[in-house]
Amino acid sequence: MKLVVDENISFAKEAFSLFGEVILFPGREISNNNLKNADVLIVRSVTQVDEALLKNTPIKFVGTATIGTDHIDLEYLNENKIAFADAKGCNAYAVAEYVLTALLKICADENISLQEKSIGVIGVGNVGSKVAKFSELLGLKVFKNDPPLQRKNLQEKYYSLEEILNCDIVTLHVPLTFEGEDKTFHLIDEAKLTQLKENSILINTSRGAVIDNNALRKLLSQKRINVAFDVWENEPDVDLSLLERVKVATPHIAGYTLEGKVNGTVMIFNSLNEFLGTRYHFDFKLPEVKHNRLDYNNSEFDLIEFETLLSKIYDIESDTNQLRKMLYFNREDRMKYFDALRKNYPLRREFNNYKIKLNSKNLKKLFEGLRFKVID
Repeated sequence: MKLVVDENISFAKEAFSLFGEVILFPGREISNNNLKNADVLIVRSVTQVDEALLKNTPIKFVGTATIGTDHIDLEYLNENKIAFADAKGCNAYAVAEYVLTALLKICADENISLQEKSIGVIGVGNVGSKVAKFSELLGLKVFKNDPPLQRKNLQEKYYSLEEILNCDIVTLHVPLTFEGEDKTFHLIDEAKLTQLKENSILINTSRGAVIDNNALRKLLSQKRINVAFDVWENEPDVDLSLLERVKVATPHIAGYTLEGKVNGTVMIFNSLNEFLGTRYHFDFKLPEVKHNRLDYNNSEFDLIEFETLLSKIYDIESDTNQLRKMLYFNREDRMKYFDALRKNYPLRREFNNYKIKLNSKNLKKLFEGLRFKVID
């Protein structure tokens, strides 16, 4: 059996070699010709998997080690009896921790207090539900918007998009879809962007095209909105004028923790085992984090100290500075640079790897809710 696998998938060679010969390619370079003798294709989000890629190939299984499927033509796979597996939820904690870090970074830099603030969470699935929980722990008033979930659960309280856009903080966690009653392409269009409050915070870690990037760029020249973007319309060809105007800017790496990436590999590994009827096992043991003890000295929640603590785990400002270097490259080099940042990204570790020594028990619930290990 031959497997073509995106080279950016963690443990790709070690894990999938158990099934057969593994050929690694950069995700954007996987072509129809590469798949002429392949049985299995395993990708991430940058590979468009459709008829053009798969026609006249013997591919019988496609896996994506990501939570999104907008790059997969599911109808074509179904029509051609090609099995499919995704990794929904694999990096949910990673993205939720990114959102928290970006939010606290903006608040610290712009001197914004979280007291009496509201947050609107658009999409309350694997990621959004965790963001909502983290937000509640911080004392934020949480407003949820998720029409598909609302139709399934009439007992849960959900809010309209208009109500969400009136919150102090708005964060998006939806898939990218182009049709149907829950279409999310340009879900936040020019008209909806104008509803955002002055000095509000807008965070997007879902897909770039969920927000009309061109309309947002224009709005930011007229209105003060604090924006954190991890995803961009037309990646890797990022709108430079928008890049200049946002507060936090990263190259689609919100979910790039070691745990998140390995979880994605594990889920596709297990799905391939199930598809083939095999029982292969691979030990995905992760290394321990060195210097994983942190101290929090304030007896109450202090935004600046809390943000400083999070920056020791994840320096989001460094990622922003790295991406802004794109501003000085020509178009071709910019796109290569964006992909290189993702390929060579130094994977961060999630909060549950860190031990916190508190000065008071007042914040124990907060830190334990964020999955830190509180020690005496």
